[in-house]
Amino acid sequence: MAKPFASSADTAEKKETLEVLADGVYALTAEGDPNVGAVEGEDFIVCIEARATPAAARDWLVELRKHTQKPVRYLILTHYHAVRVLGASAFEAEDIIMSEATAALVEERGEQDWASEFGRMPRLFKQPEEIPGLTRPTITFADHHVIELGGDRGRLELQFCGRGHTEGDIAVWHEKSGTLFAGDLVEAQAALYTGDAFHFDWASDTLDRVKAFNAEHLVGGRGAVANGRAEVDAAVEQTREFLNGMIEHVGAAHKRGGTLKDAFEATHTALAPKFGHWPIFEHCLPFNVQRLWDEFDGIERPRIWTMERDREVWDQLQG
Repeated sequence: MAKPFASSADTAEKKETLEVLADGVYALTAEGDPNVGAVEGEDFIVCIEARATPAAARDWLVELRKHTQKPVRYLILTHYHAVRVLGASAFEAEDIIMSEATAALVEERGEQDWASEFGRMPRLFKQPEEIPGLTRPTITFADHHVIELGGDRGRLELQFCGRGHTEGDIAVWHEKSGTLFAGDLVEAQAALYTGDAFHFDWASDTLDRVKAFNAEHLVGGRGAVANGRAEVDAAVEQTREFLNGMIEHVGAAHKRGGTLKDAFEATHTALAPKFGHWPIFEHCLPFNVQRLWDEFDGIERPRIWTMERDREVWDQLQG
């Protein structure tokens, strides 16, 4: 019996939890749904990630406004995926910040990604008719950008750590509180989505750079906040283990001349005992295996996902 497509059957609302990680440092988690965060400056707020729609973003802002009424000056988007960026208009931010690589990806494949993610995860798209269009930045940077927060609030450092979850992911570092917003470069007990990834870079140098921040608090793209160095390092290494497990088993199937289906089944069998209960594991794995198979085929940059391609891969591997 075929499994329901991606997360189309996931209709249950998730419990949201707002955590104050330090003075003026906030993270909102939601049982495996995409995480968001914020850091207060002296007289403004920096928000991190935007959710899938303005309505979904407003729900987050209602919670944030219980703690601060400062205006949102900056909205940082760690990468281009629709569920992270299309709610941006709700923040009324003075500036929207992305890496140059992410801005290019919005232009190259933003429309297709919007349609793809809406089909895969419809529950996240609350009141989608309010989305005004693609989210484009007002500020971009190549590798490193600093936001001075003013007063005794410290600074935010925005850092491209290398290709990983996408071609343009950035991490957001608040040294004063030891907090790292890692985007989808790290997941804390939530499955990785790697359909637009560079698996070999991500599993090696990119995660090494993320780990080198020596964060005390890590807010990943999904899952619980990791608090304390032991939890932070565990989250990074769980992410690496997931990636390396995929590389091992997809690579073995590819090397022996197997099929994409062989690679998927071997990878599912190997990873499911440890990771199968994590949020969106079944949803992600077919797209993950297809992208990694492409890398073994020598396809350097991820192919663009469309609704049609999504269904084709899903039917082939999860059908």
